[in-house]
Amino acid sequence: MKRALILLALVLPGAAALWYFSRPQPIPVTVATISAGPVEQLAANSRAGSIRACRRSRLAVPVGGRVDQLLVSEGDQVKAGELLLTLHDDEQTALLMAAEADLKAARLDKERSCELASFSQREWRRSLTLAERELVSSEQLDRLKTEATTALTTCRVAEVAIEQAQAQQALQSARLEKMHLRAPFGGIVAEINGEPGEYSTPSPPGVATPPAVDLIDDSCLYVRAPIDEVEAARLAPGLNARIILDAFRGQVFPGTLKRIEPFVSELEKQARTVDVDIYFTPVPDQIRLLVGYSADVEVVVEQHENQLRVPTEALLEGRYVLRYNPESSTLEKVAVQTGAANWTWTAITDGLTAGDRILTRLDTEGAVDGARVEPQ
Repeated sequence: MKRALILLALVLPGAAALWYFSRPQPIPVTVATISAGPVEQLAANSRAGSIRACRRSRLAVPVGGRVDQLLVSEGDQVKAGELLLTLHDDEQTALLMAAEADLKAARLDKERSCELASFSQREWRRSLTLAERELVSSEQLDRLKTEATTALTTCRVAEVAIEQAQAQQALQSARLEKMHLRAPFGGIVAEINGEPGEYSTPSPPGVATPPAVDLIDDSCLYVRAPIDEVEAARLAPGLNARIILDAFRGQVFPGTLKRIEPFVSELEKQARTVDVDIYFTPVPDQIRLLVGYSADVEVVVEQHENQLRVPTEALLEGRYVLRYNPESSTLEKVAVQTGAANWTWTAITDGLTAGDRILTRLDTEGAVDGARVEPQ
C-alpha cells in the first residue's frame, strides 16, 4: 500500500502536467457587444444601374448638306439657342435675299397702287359735285367711278401681294434655319460626328446614324436602376435613397426616389425587375459626374430607431447567434427573434439583451457551439 501511494504521488503530477499542456487552446475570436441603434428597411438594385441626364439630345441637321462651320468642340458648355453647326447655305441665302427683295418690291407696289387709288377716289368725288351742276357728263362720271373702283381693287391686290411675299420670305428663312443646328437647351457637348467639308445627312426612318452633336444637360442627373419586383411593391415616390458610385468608392450621395416604371421588365425570366429613377439631391458640385457611370442605390423603405441590433453577418441560418459565456469562456448557440433588417444590421426582438457579446466572424475555424474561445 505504501508503495502504491508513493507511485501514485509520482504519476499524478505528471499526468496533470501532461493534460494541462496538451489541452485544446482557446480560439481567438472577434466578438461584439450588443447595443441599441437605428435599423433601416432597405430596397436595393438587383443589377448595377447607371447615371443618366434628365435631358439628352442626339442632334442632327434636318436637311442634307456639306458642313460649312463647326462652332463648338467636344466638352464645350453651351447655352440654349447657341449655334453649333452650319451647312453650306449660299444657295438658300440667295433665295432668302430674293424673297426679301420681292417683299420690298411688293411694299413699293402697294404704296404706288394705293396712292393712285386715293387719287382716283378724289377725282370721282369732285366729279360728283360737278355732275350736280351738269358740268360733267354721265358717261365721264361712270368712267371716273370705274377707274376709282379698279384702283381701289388694285391697292387691295397689292396688300395681298405683300402677305404672299412675307410668307415666301418666312418660308425661305425657315429653310435657311434648317441648315443651322442650334442647342435646344443648355448643356455640355458630349460628342461630335463630322468635320467642315464633310457631307451631313439626316437619318432615314428606321436607320440609326451617329448624331451630328450629342448634347447632355449635366445640371440635372439621376440614376436608373433595376429593383426586384418583390421589393418594388414596397416603394413609393418621395422616399429617401442613397447612391453609391463605383468611381467614388467610400462616398455616399443623397437622393430621392422620383419615378417607378409602370411595368415589369422581362429581360431576365428568372429575375423580373422594375426600373426606378433616383435623383441626386442635389447634384454634387465638388466632383464631376459623368453620364454612364455605374451606380448602386439603396431606397430607405422604413426606418426604426433605438432597436436592439446585431450585425447581420453574425446570424446563423437567419435565427441563431453564438453568444459568448464569460463564466465558462465558451460559445453557446442562442435562438433569437428578428425584426427589421438589412445587410448591415438586424433588429432583435427576443433572445438577447443589451450588453451580451456575440461572435461576429462565423468563418472562424473551430468557433462552434461549446467551443472554448478567447475574445479579441
